[in-house]
Amino acid sequence: MSTTLTRRDFLRLAAAGGGAAFASALPGWATAATNHADDFFFVQLSDAHWGFEGPAINPDAKGTLPKAVAAVNALPQKPDFVIFTGDLTHTTDDPTVRRARMHEFQSIVAKLEVAPLHLMPGEHDASLDNGAAFQEIFGPTHYTFDHKGIHFIVIDNVSDPAGRVGQTQLAWLADDLAKQPKEQRIVVFTHRPLFDLAPQWDWATRDGADVIAQLQPYQNVTVFYGHIHQELHTTTGHIAHHAARSLMFPLPVAGSQEKRLPIPWDASAPYKGLGWRKVEADGAPPAYALDEMPIRNLT
Repeated sequence: MSTTLTRRDFLRLAAAGGGAAFASALPGWATAATNHADDFFFVQLSDAHWGFEGPAINPDAKGTLPKAVAAVNALPQKPDFVIFTGDLTHTTDDPTVRRARMHEFQSIVAKLEVAPLHLMPGEHDASLDNGAAFQEIFGPTHYTFDHKGIHFIVIDNVSDPAGRVGQTQLAWLADDLAKQPKEQRIVVFTHRPLFDLAPQWDWATRDGADVIAQLQPYQNVTVFYGHIHQELHTTTGHIAHHAARSLMFPLPVAGSQEKRLPIPWDASAPYKGLGWRKVEADGAPPAYALDEMPIRNLT
């Protein structure tokens, strides 16, 4: 792993599904008030699927999450926070096993030498019990926080097994947004994409258009999500949406095959589809330049 961290080539994060983002790359940073102008970066990890077993898909299923934690800890410059955008654990019908996996995940990420750590559920964590176990062990499934002039919103589009945000949470979101000025820099974290990427593969949020409509009047909005286990960059109007890779296994491009099946492990190219991301702020106003890099070897 690289032991240097520069502004233009700042992060090598082995095994990390997701990446890191500099705040100055977010829309609206150039016009931010000077008292909020301190640059920082955060790390996004996604789709750890702790508890998954499938040697043909990932023979290192118990290794990638601890290695990602170690990679974050090895950074010479610490991120301001880390967020996992869902599917912390792999689904199970057994509520006892579900909780055991969550506690195991919790013990592994407790080794992160970064605070705070923000968590949110994926459908593997929450859809079978409407988020009950997640809330019991980790806390709320949707919430907001502010950091150095940026308003972060965590939206739960997985606890409803139908893949909806729901009217109660939409009302909560509307109330929160009403308190923000239209030029406020806003970052949204979700698990599923908010737009219809591949509804036949459950790559959508049934009322995601309502969320986007609420966000649309705000000038500086960026969305980070997981779920699809691959890099993808999309815009809805002026809102940019960035998908994260998985820590466990990659999935095929939307609609490229009949069924949404994990891509098998390639022994000649281990960890293919898992990766780390470089992010650069470039242009005026700043925009994201994201470069996903493959994992070559984690050992």
